[in-house]
Amino acid sequence: MTDLLIRNAHLIDPASGLDTQKDLLVRDGRIAAIEHPGSFTALEVQDTIDAAGLVLAPGFIDVHVHLREPGQTWKETIATGTRAAAAGGYTTVVAMPNTVPVNDTVESLTWMLAPERNSAIHLLAMSAATQGSMGEHLTHYEALAIAGAVGFTDDGKPILDDHVMRAALVVAARLGLPISQHAEDTRLTGGCSMNAGPVAFRLGLRGMTVEAESNIVERDIALLREIESDEGLRPHLHVQHVSTAKALSAIRQAKQQGLHVSCEAAPHHFTLTDEALEGYNTNAKMNPPLRAEADRLAVIEAILDGTVDCIATDHAPHAAHEKEVEFERAPNGITGIETALGLALRVLHREHGLPVAHVVALMSNNPAKIVCLKDRGSLAVGNYADIVLFDPAVEWTFAAAQSLSKSKNTPFDQSPMLGRVHATISEGRIVHRH
Repeated sequence: MTDLLIRNAHLIDPASGLDTQKDLLVRDGRIAAIEHPGSFTALEVQDTIDAAGLVLAPGFIDVHVHLREPGQTWKETIATGTRAAAAGGYTTVVAMPNTVPVNDTVESLTWMLAPERNSAIHLLAMSAATQGSMGEHLTHYEALAIAGAVGFTDDGKPILDDHVMRAALVVAARLGLPISQHAEDTRLTGGCSMNAGPVAFRLGLRGMTVEAESNIVERDIALLREIESDEGLRPHLHVQHVSTAKALSAIRQAKQQGLHVSCEAAPHHFTLTDEALEGYNTNAKMNPPLRAEADRLAVIEAILDGTVDCIATDHAPHAAHEKEVEFERAPNGITGIETALGLALRVLHREHGLPVAHVVALMSNNPAKIVCLKDRGSLAVGNYADIVLFDPAVEWTFAAAQSLSKSKNTPFDQSPMLGRVHATISEGRIVHRH
């Protein structure tokens, strides 16, 4: 590996509290030193980046992406999805297990994480919480953890059975890993394709109520409380893509009571409402669905007050022919890994006053804590040199046609963005340069 010197950067590292001008030296794929600007002038390095006017931050970490491999490689592959992630400033992503077949064994997990998949950045994965993600029998958590699983989830499906969810939380707690729950009571959402409300009524579509999300969150929190009391364990529940005020209220209260609950918010849920589905726009169809304005504002409030731990994209690529069908037949999900920073800075920073350093924390240090990464997510000397350089002030327009993802299913085509990634460095390698 070549040495790399990044000069004149505005370094933001939430873990250490640094928010100032610095030079940073990368050596052998790790952060070797951080000094005042000009301190390395006598040093001989093979590569130098003048980062004047740019923010230098820990590489972003996304704890919730769908890379579609194996089984659906016409939508995305690990190679294409991670290249798109690098373009968005990400240096680590966590792949969900709803592949074909489901990633529920040591063999499938090992295959996914193998170098032959040609991941452009650091790839992690959560394994299925139950066999085949059918919600009935737990997978082999201990063996999967040894093989590299950073948590367990049936993402795309909830664990509905109380006894199965309780058992999952107990076993994962003993391993120190989270259960990541897709909070949807599917007994209430059959035949539903969007949020319940005036827009659904106008479009003639059956809608999902907010209780379909909040009921599962409240059930899971009750199980946490019960397990702590009965077992003396402290399970970690991570709630995926929270989209409703009611669910966020339950999470906020659980945190105040000291329960180990974390949650993520997706950029589309703090940016758009169900009004984006007018005209039966399938590129705005997702699960959980886009909600009403009151819920959008509740997600933003929860980000501002610290209830939301991290931003996760739920990057869910689908081919054009799959989305270009009748609305109710179209699959749920949108791409999002290249637009997360631009939307977060535009909506959270510029419109709602969230400091840039807090945006960085939501996309780096905080998600690192959720999946227990010890040497990533901060710019500590000795850590892997996972770094993003971005201009927080530049305005630009996202063009889906230029996306590095295989799929272009996004509601943000031609949308304004604030803040652009200039370079992404993964373990000392420059993996993307604008």
